[in-house]
This record gives sequence, structure tokens and C-alpha cells, in this order.
Amino acid sequence: MNRFRFAAISPLVRFLLLMVLTALLLQSTPLMGKVQAQSSLPETAEEATENPTGTASLEGDATADGTSQPASDLAIPIVKAAPAGQYVLEFNRSPVVQDRLRFEGIYDEARLWFTRPQNWEPKSVKVLLRYRHSAALYATRSNMTVLVNGTSIGSAPLNRKQGELGEAVFEIPARLIRDYNELVVAALQNNSPTCTQDPYDPSLWSEILPDSKVVFDFQPQPIPLSFQQYPYPIVDVLSLEPNRVTYLKPLETTDEWLTAASRLQSSLGRVLEYRPLETRLATALDQVTADEALIIIGTPENQPILQSLDLPLPLDGTNLLNSDNQQLPPNSGVLMMTTALDDQIPVLVVTGNGVAGVAKAAQLLVQKQDEAIATGQAIIVDELTEVPSPEPRSWPDYLPTTDTFVLQDLTEGDQESVQDITVWGSHSPALEVDFRALPDDQILPGSTMDLTYSYGPQINPLTSQIEVTLDGVAIGGERLRSEDGGKREKIRLDLPTDTIKPYSKMQINFRLDPRERRSCSRVTDQQLWGTIHGDTQFQVNREATAWLPDLKLLKYGFPFAAPQDLSQTAIALSAQPTDPDLQVLLEVSERLGRLSKADSIKLAVYQGNALTPEIRQDHHLIAIGEYDEFPLPEAFDEPGFKLGDATSRQYAQTRIQPLTDREGLMKQVTSPWNDDKVLLALSGQSTTGLDQVRDLLDRDALFYQIEGDTVLVSQINPNPSEYDPDNYSVRILKQARQQKTSLETKPSQVLARFQQNWLFLSAGAVVIALLFYGIAQHLIKRLLEQVGE
Repeated sequence: MNRFRFAAISPLVRFLLLMVLTALLLQSTPLMGKVQAQSSLPETAEEATENPTGTASLEGDATADGTSQPASDLAIPIVKAAPAGQYVLEFNRSPVVQDRLRFEGIYDEARLWFTRPQNWEPKSVKVLLRYRHSAALYATRSNMTVLVNGTSIGSAPLNRKQGELGEAVFEIPARLIRDYNELVVAALQNNSPTCTQDPYDPSLWSEILPDSKVVFDFQPQPIPLSFQQYPYPIVDVLSLEPNRVTYLKPLETTDEWLTAASRLQSSLGRVLEYRPLETRLATALDQVTADEALIIIGTPENQPILQSLDLPLPLDGTNLLNSDNQQLPPNSGVLMMTTALDDQIPVLVVTGNGVAGVAKAAQLLVQKQDEAIATGQAIIVDELTEVPSPEPRSWPDYLPTTDTFVLQDLTEGDQESVQDITVWGSHSPALEVDFRALPDDQILPGSTMDLTYSYGPQINPLTSQIEVTLDGVAIGGERLRSEDGGKREKIRLDLPTDTIKPYSKMQINFRLDPRERRSCSRVTDQQLWGTIHGDTQFQVNREATAWLPDLKLLKYGFPFAAPQDLSQTAIALSAQPTDPDLQVLLEVSERLGRLSKADSIKLAVYQGNALTPEIRQDHHLIAIGEYDEFPLPEAFDEPGFKLGDATSRQYAQTRIQPLTDREGLMKQVTSPWNDDKVLLALSGQSTTGLDQVRDLLDRDALFYQIEGDTVLVSQINPNPSEYDPDNYSVRILKQARQQKTSLETKPSQVLARFQQNWLFLSAGAVVIALLFYGIAQHLIKRLLEQVGE
């Protein structure tokens, strides 16, 4: 009996002992999930939907710059997919189309580009073309072909009667749609059943109407949130609609919050470049809509809304804890991604237990080298490497600052350097490159271009040429010389001193003619080729000077974007900034971001008296606020247009007092604290005036009208279209005395002056030497006479 009981109990005892030993072993051994970083994103959006409890590593090894990835077994936040929808993209949204796309000659084509938002899965895509054409076209030999990303999707015959509109629908296979797409419409036009003799016959034409469209039927996909995709989904560079971002206002608006928000907004403008961005402020979650992204900046104490969000790191009251429930130090920053409004919107949280930590977290997102290594749902920023500021005249999208450079030193739209380019055919497109002088460049005489090129042997050099234009104005060219072709040739052209601007584009074009002409045959045409070589050399003599104040230079960011990280620019607000003040702050920060390009952003914002004398002395200043609460009233002490008390205004000796003043004011003056710096005033007599200033900064059609030293802007239409600048009145005033300034250091200026005037200086030195020689000879002669006596 006892033996039976022992045999029955022993397996149970052995099992209990095994469980105890296992528990002890697990307690003494760290979990593998806290040592190895796990993948923070599922492979596909479908996998994210099927496995919503997938975990991301929230604590791992520290990176080289001191950031660390926190860890806990939390579900990856996923923005829910919206219902399926349809989007209509009309051709007239492209500036290429305007009133119509016109095709002329025997063969012509036009190209349009469109994107696919990152979370769209296209179900079906159609191209609807509405067109008309010349009644003289021969139907069986004239057609219009549509290609998408190099693949033909169909053709339509040009067989309509006089005045009749044609319509054609082309289906685009979903597999052809990419992130960036090219739509090509090619027209083949003939007015003869056998041979069209004159390719320039004016009857050879057809047009695509502007209400043609691309129609998307799509299914939005869920979006797993991770910093490895940042800035997506806060903004999407592929979006077909304006990106919409909302900042949640803190309980207390501090200099640190203003600086962090300003820098982050500048970085978003820099990422989006020309793409529209709509920004607003909110004080509660219920004010945010489902088509927006939310940004929360500040400590948990200053942003109590954080306690209601599902965050990857725990909160103890107003203190953030790490995964070990230890309070984070106040100088450690925290970045987190989460969702709100029932997982409908993405939320970016920039926080920390102290203002120093918040600033450090925000700075990581605006430093390119650090933002590139971010990943996971949350990041703790312990240390951050400071990025040195670039030279004031180092502007990436402009001409090199060296006097001698080659074509390969210039970049195209994709930031790739220009290499050897070969073009084919008698009507080949020109090579177009940005040839943008720095805003303070003054081009001097003697600047030249040594163009290196070669061409094929089938070209008739007597009737062929190469030409160079600058902004559509020819600056030179030459007839081709070699009978055999294939050899490199070089011509020297003088660069004009007054036509190279900060917006200039250079076009290099071959006009090629075959040795033998054959009617109705393109065989000889396709044998024609010419190559423009990347070692084409430029010698640009220039002087780095600018006359300020001049709002025309602000269109290119000058002088606030010198250096390009905005480290020499400070923004001043009143001690208690209003919502319109903050909106203008975000808008001017975004505009400066679009106009600059650097590895970091160091823009600073100050309230009230926080703007120290040292900052006023060393920085370009931007002041924002209504006239009654304007932070730097010295801006209205300078000559020119002035605002005054009780809606009064003064210009020269004229002083008036309108009953209402709803205009916005942008005025640039020489800084009262440093003659080499400027002060930009963004003001108005009311909040409506500040709203007008915001529109001026936001809308390209208005912003690129500014010049002079003062701009007055007002809204004419109550519901203005963002594409119609005529809905606003923009008045330009110019009265301030300009001063010559330079971004170069004093030794560099002296050296540059010597290089530019060496001939006169050499002649002067010879004259002075001869004068001293004569004086010396005279003194020696008198001395010898005295000795002889």
C-alpha cells in the first residue's frame, strides 16, 4: 500500500520540482526579446492586419550617437484602413497643361507625371482622354497613343470631323502603377494618304483638353507605425492631396516648445519641397479630423493629453518611465508613434521629462544623419551629435562657390550630378540644367563657358549647329565643323553678366540635319546623335555682394538661409503669442525650410525679453505680431512705411487713419543692432492682417511676387482660390536706403578685391615704386652734395 502511494505521488513531486527549477532558471536569465531588436514592421500590410499583436523591440543596444530603442512586448500601432474610394486626377492640375496640351507636326508627344499615395492599393486605373484635332488629318495614318511607365496601353484614331470632340478611355493594368508614374501621350499626324511632305504644315495639330483625367479606384491599406518610415505617415511625399498636420498646443507656450515646433515644421517643409502642406493648431483631440496627422510636443506635465494615449512607455503621473519602470532623466528625449481617434490618425509624440530632453528629441528628427537611423515605435535619445553649420555661401542647389567648375559639378532634379548626355534625332530635346547664381552673386565680365561636345558621322555639318541658351535667351552657338564626326570639339562662349539669376536654367541644344534627306522616312533621323560631355568647363568671375534690404532676395531665402541650417536666424514673438502669431511662425518656418537644404536645422524662437542683446547683434531677425504687441517696435522707427497707434499708417510725410485696417504687412529693414544684418517684420493692425501675411507666405503665387522693402497684402475675395493670385491685392513699396553687404569674411573680401583688380593694383605699385625711387635718388644726390662741400 505504501509502495503504491509512493509510486503515485512521485511523478507529481517530480513535476513540481521541475516547475520550480524552470522558474528559477527563467528568473536568472534575461529574456531574448530584451536583448535582440526585433523587426518593428510586418512584411506586408496584410500581415499587419492578420497579426495585430506582433511586437516591436522597445529596448535594445544604444546606437553610435547615443540613441536607444526602448523595448516592451507591445502591439505595433496601426492606423486603420479607410473604406475603398475613387480619386479623380484631372490633367489641368498640372502646370504643363494649363488650357490644353497641343501637338504639332508629324510626331509630337507630351509627358505628365503623377504619384500613388503610399497606402493605396489600386484596384483599377483608367485614363479618360478628351481631344480634338485638325480636320485635315488623314484618319488611317493619324492616331494618338498613350503610354504609362514606358508601356503602351492603347491608341485612338484621329478621325473626328471638323469641330467634333473625341473621347477615349484606356485601362491601365494595376501592375504598371508605381510610386512615381509617367504618362506619355504621343500623336502621329499626317495629312496625306502616302507622304506628308511638310512636317511644319500648320494643319498638323491636335489637342488634349484640360478636363481629361486619370481615375483611380483604390483600397487604402492599414499603416504600421515605425520611425524607419518617418516622416511618413505624418506627411506623405506621394500624396495627391495637400498633407494636413495639426499641432496640439501645450498648457504653457515656452521658448523651447516654439523652437522645437518651428524646427520640426521647417524640416517638413524641406522634405515636401514644392508640395502643399496645411498646418493648424488644436487644444483637444476632438478638434482633430481623420484626414490629419497629430504632433504633440512637450513634457507630460505640459501636455497632459499624453496620459490618455496608448503609449509604448509607461507614465507615472507626469514622469516617463523606461521598460524597467525607472524614471528617465530630464535630459533624455523620447520619440513615440501611436494612434488616436480609434486608430484613425497617426500621432507623433516628441517628449521627455524635461525641456532639454524635449529639445533633444525634436533635434533628432531634423538632423538627417540621425533621423536616417531611427526605427521602431519609440526611441530614447540619450546623446545627440551636433552637426556643424555649413559655410554661409555653401548652397547645394546653386552654382559652386569656386570660380572654376565643370558641368559634372552641377546637379539635376534628383540631386544626381550631370554626366555625359547623348541626344538622338533632328528635333531632340535640349539638355536643361539648373544654372542658379547665389542670391548675392554679382557676375563680372570675363566669365566664360568651354563647351565640349561630339556628334555622329551621319550629320551634315554645314546645316547643323549646337547652341546654348540661358532662360530661353541665346548666348551663343556654332556650326558643326568636322566632316567625319565622332571627335570631341570645343567652343568658348562668353557668359553674360546680367542674365545669370538665382532661378536661371541653361539649355544646350543640338540642331542636327542628315547628310541625305529622304521623304517620309525617319531612318536617317534616328542615326543622328550628339553628346554633351560632363567635363564642359565654366569660369565664373563674381563678387559676393548684395544690397539690402530687398525682399526680392527673400524669394530665395537670402539672407536668412545663409548658412543653410538657419543657424544665423532668430524669430521673435510677443511675451503672450496668440494663435495667429503661432500660425505665422509655423508658416514662415515652413517657407524657410523649403528654401534651404542642409543636414540640420538650428532656427531659434524667443518670446518677449528672451531675445538677448547678443542674439540681436549676431542674428538676422524675424519679428511676428500685431502692431500693439509687436516684439521689436524698432522695425517701425526706420524710414518708409510705418504702422501707428489706432490703425494709423504713415508713408513718407503722409499720415492717414483708416477706420479699419485688415491688410497684412511684410517689411524688411536694416537691423538697428548690426548694419550687416536685417530685420523682417510680419505684422498687421489686426488678427485678420496676420492671416493675410500667413497666406502671403503659404501661397507660391503670392510669395513670388514680393520685392522692394515693404509688401502690403489683402484679400479681395472672401473665398479665394489657392491657384488664383488675383483674389489678393499685393502692393509693393520701396523707400528704404539700401546698404551693400557681403557674406564673405573680411580677409576673403580683401583677397577677392585684389584678384579682381590686380592689373590696376600692379600698375599702382609700379608708380609708387618709381615715386619712392625718385625721392630716394634726390635725397642721395643732396647728401652727396653736402658731403662734397
